Amino acid sequence: MRKLLISTVVLLGLSMNVNAQKRPPVPPHPSKSELISSKSRELDKKYNTEKKLIMNHPLATKKMKRDQMKALNERYRAEKRLLKKM
Repeated sequence: MRKLLISTVVLLGLSMNVNAQKRPPVPPHPSKSELISSKSRELDKKYNTEKKLIMNHPLATKKMKRDQMKALNERYRAEKRLLKKM
């Protein structure tokens, strides 16, 4: 009886160890167009939040805001161009 209990515990422990080592299934890689569209959405969201922060800044003068928006727009256009080249 004791041997049966010990072998059951050992077998149960080994099976739990094997189940714990299984890796979760890997999701399929997105296609190129899906990847580009998701990156584009991320870029748009980032652009809009930065634009909102610049325009609502309480201490920035109009000239500072204009210069910052000019730099932001140039960076945005360059990143969009890179995405389109992919």
